[in-house]
Amino acid sequence: MAESTVQSIEISAPAELLFEVAADVERYPEWATGVRRVEVLERTPDGMAHRAHFVVEGMVKEIEYDLVYDYDPPRRMSWVAEPGEDITLMEGSYDFKPLEDGATEVVYGLRAEIAFKIPGFLRRQVEKQIVGTALRGLRSRAEELADD
Repeated sequence: MAESTVQSIEISAPAELLFEVAADVERYPEWATGVRRVEVLERTPDGMAHRAHFVVEGMVKEIEYDLVYDYDPPRRMSWVAEPGEDITLMEGSYDFKPLEDGATEVVYGLRAEIAFKIPGFLRRQVEKQIVGTALRGLRSRAEELADD
């Protein structure tokens, strides 16, 4: 992913649980800051989201887009946005790398181009904030589920 924002975090949970949380896109509004609504439009044969519509908080307005997912459980999930009114390009991925102590390193990469004017440096800052917030939310959600 050229010119993308990439961050990683170590989470005290197995890769399988983290993949399960990340792949359950319908529940993102419960733990992913800024995600207001998710509607799964198409599912894979095993029931995971193949295509989903998102409504998220933007800096000035709500942003809507559709993502198409690809999965390699429990190691990776990736997505690409269908070009629309608000997003011209978005591609991202979660990579789940099991560690010897039972924890998992999660690497999140994101590249996005929005359809309205925003300075490049600000776009990169927004990407960094989205990625960092998503990783922290994923950690909190997985730890919450692991404690149950």
